[in-house]
Amino acid sequence: METNPDQFQNFWHLSTDEALKQLSCSKNGLTGDEASKRLNQYGPNTTKTNANASALLLFLSQFKSPVTLLLIIAALLSAGLGDVPDTVIILTIVLISSFLGFWQEKGAADAVKELLKLVQLHCTVLRDKQKKELPVEAVVPGDIVYLSAGDLIPGDSLILESQELFVDEAAFTGETYPVEKQSCILPGETPLAKRTNSLFMGSHVISGKATALIIQTGKQTEFGKISSQLQQRAPETDFEKGIRKFGYMLMEVTLILVIIIFGINVYLHKPPLDSFLFSLALAVGLTPQLLPAIISVNLSTGARRMAKQQVIVKRLSSIENFGSMNILCSDKTGTITEGKVNLKDSLDINGKHSDKVLQYAWLNASMQQGFNNPIDVAICSSYKGPANTFTVQAEIPYDFIRKRLTIQVKNDSQNLAITKGALNVILAICTQAEAPDGKLVNIDDYKKDIVDQYQQLSNAGYRTLGVAYKPAGAAHNFTRDDEKEMIFLGFITLFDPPKAGVADILINLDKLGVKLKIITGDNALVAKSLALQVGIKDPKILTGAELLKMSNAALLHEAPLTHIFAEVEPNQKERIITILRKAGNVVGFMGDGINDAPALHTADVGISVNTAVDVAKEAAEIVLLSQDLAVLVNGIVEGRKTFTNTMKYIFMATSANFGNMFSMAGASLFLPFLPLLPKQILLTNLLTDFPEMAIATDRVDQLNIQSPQHWDLNFIKRFMIVFGLLSSVFDYLTFGVLIYIFHAKEQIFQTGWFIESVISATLIVLVVRTRLPFFKSLPGKYLSIATAFILVFVLILPLTPMALWFGFVRLPVAFYGWMLLIVLCYILSAELAKRWFYRKMNRAAKR
Repeated sequence: METNPDQFQNFWHLSTDEALKQLSCSKNGLTGDEASKRLNQYGPNTTKTNANASALLLFLSQFKSPVTLLLIIAALLSAGLGDVPDTVIILTIVLISSFLGFWQEKGAADAVKELLKLVQLHCTVLRDKQKKELPVEAVVPGDIVYLSAGDLIPGDSLILESQELFVDEAAFTGETYPVEKQSCILPGETPLAKRTNSLFMGSHVISGKATALIIQTGKQTEFGKISSQLQQRAPETDFEKGIRKFGYMLMEVTLILVIIIFGINVYLHKPPLDSFLFSLALAVGLTPQLLPAIISVNLSTGARRMAKQQVIVKRLSSIENFGSMNILCSDKTGTITEGKVNLKDSLDINGKHSDKVLQYAWLNASMQQGFNNPIDVAICSSYKGPANTFTVQAEIPYDFIRKRLTIQVKNDSQNLAITKGALNVILAICTQAEAPDGKLVNIDDYKKDIVDQYQQLSNAGYRTLGVAYKPAGAAHNFTRDDEKEMIFLGFITLFDPPKAGVADILINLDKLGVKLKIITGDNALVAKSLALQVGIKDPKILTGAELLKMSNAALLHEAPLTHIFAEVEPNQKERIITILRKAGNVVGFMGDGINDAPALHTADVGISVNTAVDVAKEAAEIVLLSQDLAVLVNGIVEGRKTFTNTMKYIFMATSANFGNMFSMAGASLFLPFLPLLPKQILLTNLLTDFPEMAIATDRVDQLNIQSPQHWDLNFIKRFMIVFGLLSSVFDYLTFGVLIYIFHAKEQIFQTGWFIESVISATLIVLVVRTRLPFFKSLPGKYLSIATAFILVFVLILPLTPMALWFGFVRLPVAFYGWMLLIVLCYILSAELAKRWFYRKMNRAAKR
């Protein structure tokens, strides 16, 4: 039976039975066959645009440049005036360039899509009467889902059952505090912020548990409607801003040059249409038409290489930020430490081993149904005591405000509420303590001894939790309000040893110019003990309490000097990262917890792991398949390689390419004919861009990996001026040889100039691609093959039938000797200019 999504506009007004009836489903969930039919009816559960539409738009976007559109119009006008062959050639070259761009960008997008499947979000769904882990995109209306702390809500849904459920709905309501949710029926006119029986896609569970019925998915959800209205894009990275500004700069130079060249050519009584076509072709030559494609290819190739290092990139443009990162903030668990918590001991209030403390901690850990965590796993695996005779009566899940977990359990003879959590929190709700002989004593008489023991254990590097209990009534389910006047029972001590070789990894990070800052909720003593074990000498530590008292100005000074931020509240992470960024750093944050999402969004690079909670994985731009700093180090290296290879194309476009076009513009002013025909300029542009398609696989010097890389438009401008002018010098030498030695007429001049400009622009890439002498840093295999192919193609082109299409003729053999001399001198001069340029830039950077 098909259902109409519009009939569920006020689903919060429906009872459970009414909602199930209207969706033609039951509390047993959907069958696999029914779910498949609904997936076809409603489509995938995503708010993203259809992939086929995106491919069409991607192809059309290759023609979005105003210069390209003007060139097409002018070529068609030329055809109308009778010059059909040239028009066909011009349009063919434009189409080939555009198709190459589309093919490369589409391939890059498809590659990233495949990589993202490795880290796609899943949720627990009731299908065929069984709980199954399915991709969120496979969820359909009528599905019943099970939610717990950290889960993203997979669709707009009606709560069937809930337990101490609190949800973050800030994306919809702007309310920063979690909203309590429960099953009930509300009036149809209830505003979104007060729909306490409903869950909405885009929000996430802070604490508690729930079973919910999916009502709307994808673009039919409230989140989907907002997304389609706003069409939000992620904020630009520094790299994206730099590329955009670079494009604007080239367009400004191009526009000025084109207007001047066209005006002067018309003034010199050259045919206006030819002059216009020449100016537009020149503009296309000046514009790095394949820049978007080459950037996409570089980034996607980098993403594939990073995937081999177990680093999955969700947003390609974040690779540059990853490579330029100089501070990495991370929790210690799983990155510095093994991530496998071990139970050291269970102690009474006198610091002696206590089986009762372990039993009560085990009951609390083994019977809780909320978020699975390493501490509970460690307690359960260490318990070897009597079998469980208790059943759960009530549970108050852990949350980051209370910092404790309470379970009410009962058997034939007892009804108990057992609480475990941060020691200071447990002490605050206790009025009594249980002595080793079982007598109850006033907590105040023992509090100092308890705190002293806690500090001794922390100094030794042990994480220490408190355990308390309280008799509970069988007729009453324990609530948050009952967490008071409890009996302190003792301590649970845990340890998570440092990973083998982590000290060496920290040294490698330091060599890469990346400083690690540990942000942890553990107390300062435990954090300091760990820091000393991994080779951080005399660590500077700031606690969450000290942060609260510190102004932003003071923190701006202290944060860059601090090694460890300890006893930190979840909301303080965001402040630390904001301040570090304000101090001029590129900050990465590695988080996997429920409350890490704001910090992941705030950081320049949000990093998570594949085992993280949904909300953290969704917020991250980079996801590690292994929670290991060594993986991160490899990822940083790959990020820097990708950035370096992208810059190589830009250096090519701003050196020989720019110089050649500038020279052509100047030559058109004193020659009685055009130095190159429009179709020849476009062919030059296509051929010089072709080898750059292989730049993504090029070798990268160690020099480019050793320190963070940054986009610097001023550096590119200076590079363009120095190497563009150098290119022009040798262009004019070529003009001189053609005019004064060979007395070249129009076709010989154009053929000779075409061959020299393509060869020089192709070979100069081998010089500008490295800061080292070019013979000490050889290009990658594919770049070498592509370069050789273009060189051979250009040299034989005048000898083929294709020469007639483009207006080329055979050249005197002696010209090739002169050209070889000019190209060799150009390469040697560029090598000397490169040494001088980088030496000067390094001196300027040190000032």
